[in-house]
Amino acid sequence: MAKKKAKTGKLNTVMWLLFIFFAIIFSLATYYYLQSRKEPKTSFVRYAGFGIDIPESYNIHGIDISYYQGNVNWNAVRDMQVKKVKIGFAFMKATEGLGNVDKMFKRNWKNADRAGITRGAYHFFLATKSGKAQAENFIRNVTLKPGDLPPVLDIEQLYGVKPEKMRKEVQIWLQTVEDYYHVKPIIYTFVNFYSRYLDGAFEQYPLWAAHYLEQKKPNINRPWLFWQHNERGRVNGIVTRVDFNVFNGDSTDFEALLVK
Repeated sequence: MAKKKAKTGKLNTVMWLLFIFFAIIFSLATYYYLQSRKEPKTSFVRYAGFGIDIPESYNIHGIDISYYQGNVNWNAVRDMQVKKVKIGFAFMKATEGLGNVDKMFKRNWKNADRAGITRGAYHFFLATKSGKAQAENFIRNVTLKPGDLPPVLDIEQLYGVKPEKMRKEVQIWLQTVEDYYHVKPIIYTFVNFYSRYLDGAFEQYPLWAAHYLEQKKPNINRPWLFWQHNERGRVNGIVTRVDFNVFNGDSTDFEALLVK
């Protein structure tokens, strides 16, 4: 009996060792699986030619400009390439408020198209003014064609207006522009402004989020389409500093976004 008991004890020890071994293997396999499911970290790399750090995890990069950038040489913008990064799109200011038109818009709109750069136009929104009248200002001055980016509403300040009033006029602008162009406009704003005044009211509209000094993505709890990650970039053909952006998707997603 003593020998049988010794054999049983040895067998139990082996079984426990096997159990521990397979438990460790299972734990390691589970850990690496979960790690592989996590969102990959964005790697910011210094691009001396552009003068800034750029998130390499995104494939489509672009800029946004206004009259402040002066006379842009769009062929030079198009031809610039640092490593694998080229300027794939450009948003430009078109209008502001009830009647203002950016003095460089017509030139930029025409020449960016001639250079073969995908272009988009934005309206700078004044919360103190009628959303309908501001939409009409944009529509009078911006003609979209297939291959252009959707219209953009740039909303950054309340100017003393109550948030609910601002939201009402924003919705009127968005709906008026969508009805005219038959494409859903994009909202541009800073993440703090969106979180404080727009969150929950405009989830159906694509978001272009401005958030600098972030190392992964804009810190906002909703889907976003474009990310303005830096305002200090340099590009051939532009004498001033310029905002840099990335598109959150691949080339197929980008093509699907464009006006048909």
